[in-house]
Amino acid sequence: MPCSRSDPGAALAALALFCGLQVPGQALAHAKGLYKTQAEADQRAKQLGCRGTHQNNGLWFPCADEAALHRELRQE
Repeated sequence: MPCSRSDPGAALAALALFCGLQVPGQALAHAKGLYKTQAEADQRAKQLGCRGTHQNNGLWFPCADEAALHRELRQE
């Protein structure tokens, strides 16, 4: 049954699916790696198996740099 104006729920679901497919992998990785404190990022770095933390725009990330973070998150 095709989406119509009388079925806004189906149209909204289709839009959400389309938008979800457009999110790059790096954006999803960032969503998993943002922390408000360095201590939280350091704890996550240990869980991931990387060393250090780095800061960007006032938020803390596990691993010494962004490339290392993405490598570890892809393996998870």
